[in-house]
Amino acid sequence: MKYLELGQTGLTVSEVGFGCIPIIRLSSKEAIDVLSYGFDRGINFFDTANAYRDSEQKIGMALRGHRHEIVLATKTGKRDAAWAALHIENSLRMLQTEYIDLYQFHQVSKKEDWEAIIAPGGAMESVLKAKEQGKIRNIGITSHSYSMSLEYIKTGLFATIMFPFSFIEEKAAGEMLDLSQEKKMGFLAMKPFGGGVIDNAALAFKYLRQYPEAIPIPGFDCREYIDEVLTMYEQPNMITEEDKASMEKYRQDLGSGFCRRCEYCQPCPNGVMITAAMAYPHVAKRMSPAVSVEFSKNAMDSVPKCINCGECIKRCPYELPIPELLNRNYEMYNEHLKLNK
Repeated sequence: MKYLELGQTGLTVSEVGFGCIPIIRLSSKEAIDVLSYGFDRGINFFDTANAYRDSEQKIGMALRGHRHEIVLATKTGKRDAAWAALHIENSLRMLQTEYIDLYQFHQVSKKEDWEAIIAPGGAMESVLKAKEQGKIRNIGITSHSYSMSLEYIKTGLFATIMFPFSFIEEKAAGEMLDLSQEKKMGFLAMKPFGGGVIDNAALAFKYLRQYPEAIPIPGFDCREYIDEVLTMYEQPNMITEEDKASMEKYRQDLGSGFCRRCEYCQPCPNGVMITAAMAYPHVAKRMSPAVSVEFSKNAMDSVPKCINCGECIKRCPYELPIPELLNRNYEMYNEHLKLNK
């Protein structure tokens, strides 16, 4: 494992971070085991958020004895000062720490959200106050908007920027990475698997390793996935023509209208299991119709609850026509059901 300077933060982080969304699916015992294993394998950078249910609590339980050996990053999705202050205190308590190494504004992709954060009484006030008090060491921001992210980098307010980056989402390569390096900011690559649609870890990390300045934050929920990713970093990186052709096939097959499983569309007010139902074509591609309909039954049976209210579209950072895509997936599901009769 190599360790890199994270921009001008003074922090030294492992070249692969640990994304902590998946541990919310685990029991506390399982999560502690996976987090501890990641640390034992050399990962020292752990990224979570207040919104990730009990993720912070599990990290606190697992790593409290190694506080000075790790770098903790968390986030708030609140835009006002009062709620942001509550989130900071909650994160400190859950993580069992006196300070947070990197505190990030979560998913700031709309201009109105940004304006709310920096306005009088906005979340920036509480974050800056916490930084003055030593509760926060560095401030970062995350976004799915390319144009807005460039503006955040230019402000000089942030130590890090987190943005989607993979061989199916390549916008960051070029101006964004160059500008973040020019500003001496850390660049954190979220969704290295494209939100789960890239099912070839070797291919995903062959691409990302071309950009050592971008620190990927894959989500882990078991020891096997940690070993799979970290083993790649133990050998030289080499991209073949066959690899390039495989990457291009993914791009062609997916297009631009695919779900990244960020889950910002949820919860659905009518109970539609949006993320799981949006993933049905990818499940069906990997499994037989008989297996895929059984595997996705609960999610797909929830699709008729959609009343096309548009709430999910408003929340989607990629502005996907979610009800339309859900209906298309539901038609595929029904065709597969017929095949099994």
